[in-house]
Amino acid sequence: MSLAAYCIICCRRLGTSTPSSKKRTYWRDIRNIIKFTGSLILGGSLFLTYEILALKKSLTLDTQVVETEKMKSYIYVHTASNRKESHDTFSTVDVEDHECGMWLLLKASKSEDRTTRLEAVQAMSEAHHWHDYQYRTVAQAYDPRTLVGLARSQNSDLRFFLPPPRLPPLKEDSSTEEELRQLLASLPQTELDECIQYFTSLALSESSQSLAAQKGGLWCFGGNGLPYAESFGEVPSATVEMFCLEAIVKHSEISAHCDNIKANGGLQLLQRLYQLHKDYPKVQRNIMRVIGNMALNEHLHSAIVHSGWVTIMAEALKSQHIMEASHAARTLANLDRETVQEKYQDGVYVLHPQHRTSQPIKADVLFIHGLMGAAFKTWRQQDTEQVLTEKALEDEDRYTTCWPKTWLARDCPALRIISVEYDTSLSDWRARCPMERKSIAFRSNELLRKLRAAGVGDRPIIWISHSMGGLLVKKMLLEASKKPEMSTVIKNTRGIIFYSVPHHGSRLAEYSVNIRYLLFPSLEVKELSKDSPALKTLQDDFLEFAKDKKFQVLNFVETQPTSIGSMIKLHVVPEESADLGIGDLIPVDVNHLNICKPKKKDAFLYQRTLQFIRESLAKDLEN
Repeated sequence: MSLAAYCIICCRRLGTSTPSSKKRTYWRDIRNIIKFTGSLILGGSLFLTYEILALKKSLTLDTQVVETEKMKSYIYVHTASNRKESHDTFSTVDVEDHECGMWLLLKASKSEDRTTRLEAVQAMSEAHHWHDYQYRTVAQAYDPRTLVGLARSQNSDLRFFLPPPRLPPLKEDSSTEEELRQLLASLPQTELDECIQYFTSLALSESSQSLAAQKGGLWCFGGNGLPYAESFGEVPSATVEMFCLEAIVKHSEISAHCDNIKANGGLQLLQRLYQLHKDYPKVQRNIMRVIGNMALNEHLHSAIVHSGWVTIMAEALKSQHIMEASHAARTLANLDRETVQEKYQDGVYVLHPQHRTSQPIKADVLFIHGLMGAAFKTWRQQDTEQVLTEKALEDEDRYTTCWPKTWLARDCPALRIISVEYDTSLSDWRARCPMERKSIAFRSNELLRKLRAAGVGDRPIIWISHSMGGLLVKKMLLEASKKPEMSTVIKNTRGIIFYSVPHHGSRLAEYSVNIRYLLFPSLEVKELSKDSPALKTLQDDFLEFAKDKKFQVLNFVETQPTSIGSMIKLHVVPEESADLGIGDLIPVDVNHLNICKPKKKDAFLYQRTLQFIRESLAKDLEN
């Protein structure tokens, strides 16, 4: 404004001055205008520059403190090679000095050298002072092999694992129950064994009734589903989903059907069910069984990884609930072809080690449950009224839900501890699959095949069995002795522990007609009869075989009767039946159910078992 005023004054002067003076005044005023304008522009520029610099200074963070904090997560490597390797690897990437270690580990995890890869994954799993952005950076940069390795590393931070991808929306006017039924209906229905056919038809029938009942406001079970449904005691929708899941579990044991499950969106649908049923462990366990079976097929590994299941399994593996952790451990072991050569089929669970370990494994201990038993509950500590689950989680020495996993693994860390599970029933009408007629001979061959696939026979072996499980062990060893490909199983068997095994039959079958649960005794119960020809032949053949091979044997037997239902108490396996004919026979003041459940860690039952294992494997563990 002042510049404009000054220019007007100068112009007026030029207009009123004389010609000679006008000329001099004209040039003088022009110079003054130029000087004033230049000074004003220069001063304004300097002022603006000052203001800009001041503003920039006020908005610039002092990163010294931040950088100091970042340096705490620095991974130190050898100074001599640090700069050189960093330059070679990241010549086109701007990498901060304190992050070189992180990127070097990522590069090493993709090395062609297996040892380098394993060391890199181990180092990542031990990094506990990185920042969130560093874990997320690694999570977006590693390959599937590294992802599985981190999931199986005991100390891995869960921030290494990205959340599973967003699930596709349900179809319009559809539900998870209906889509699960459609998935089951899409699977091949031909060339199936009787049990898969039974589970499939039952699931499709009951789910159809469920959908019709939901639309009509009525719920009703019908046909053969009633006794099976009653066993769950859950809401109808979850029960119907269990029908479908049981059938899908059976289908997933067939490789070609696993391809169909994947192609029809089964991985995403099962993940949706898993998230919906967090309060239903039975549903979640059956879902993990399906994923574990699918992981047996290496061509499906990529689909399983990219669908987000590794993140879910990594979280489950850290669970304090042994069953959940063991199902996750099986699935991850089947996915980990980097450090695991064995394949764990449905019903074969590794209790120790469940993670990658540098501890050399020198021997296998196998646990085989008996009639109506299970891979985990059979081997829990003896129940007491004072024990609470919360306390069990706090102190495993005080109470454990699976003593082989907690006590034995801690006392003998060089052992691989495996527990197997198979379906049994007391009565045909209570059987999960009425068409199933599996003799001891059939089951022994099935279990032997699964255990050999898990690498059983490659190391020294101790067999530990309860009740009918001992008969299976005897039959498996006899069958293995007839097959050249199973010869290592016999060669490496060091000892056998029998907990109340009815070598000469059980009184259970004698009372079958008097007990409602045994109104129609199953084939397993019939084979336990004292006059069973198959049982006598098994005993005679095995006794001669065991003496010839000089197996170490330890027998325990109950001295108290066991309550069977609410009607009768029965001494299930008397002392004379538990006597194999070789090895020590030790009576224990417990009933048939508790003969394999020590009261506490320092109880005689556990300590004598531990002593036998150590003595039988003494030379192997020393080596």
